[in-house]
Amino acid sequence: MRGEAGLLADLETLAIPFTAHEHIAVFTVAESDAVNADIPGAHTKNLFLKDAGGAFWLVTVPSEARVDLKALPAAIGCKRVSFGKAEDMQRLLGIAPGSVTPLAAINAQPGSITVVLDAALATVDRVNVHPLRNTATLGLAGAMILDLLRHWGHAPVVAAIPVQAG
Repeated sequence: MRGEAGLLADLETLAIPFTAHEHIAVFTVAESDAVNADIPGAHTKNLFLKDAGGAFWLVTVPSEARVDLKALPAAIGCKRVSFGKAEDMQRLLGIAPGSVTPLAAINAQPGSITVVLDAALATVDRVNVHPLRNTATLGLAGAMILDLLRHWGHAPVVAAIPVQAG
């Protein structure tokens, strides 16, 4: 597991600009809202999922999105999904629930998980995500998140994630 030091080293190596904010631990979108009020940019939530075929998915969406889990498989190209277990998250990504971030793919073997970034986030100048822990937030361009994922050997998917009405 490369951890946060490896992540910061890769940001420097690839000359990816970012902003960093330290804050109290947050475990839910509701808890994040209070912290996020002081941090500009698009805020996110992340879903760690397992499909009916046994494949793992990490889906990053805008924090306010209510993802339609029934329509999601058709949008990202998989079978029916359910939430992944904490022990699988720890094994594959080296993180605990509450710290889920697309940047945890630094710890994942290529092919062990598919990272999906909502199309609306892929083009934003500043997407806020955790740096492998829920006591900090990094803001960087959506395109740079995709570059990092590719640098680590992943083939990220950009898709319009279906949301529930109302």
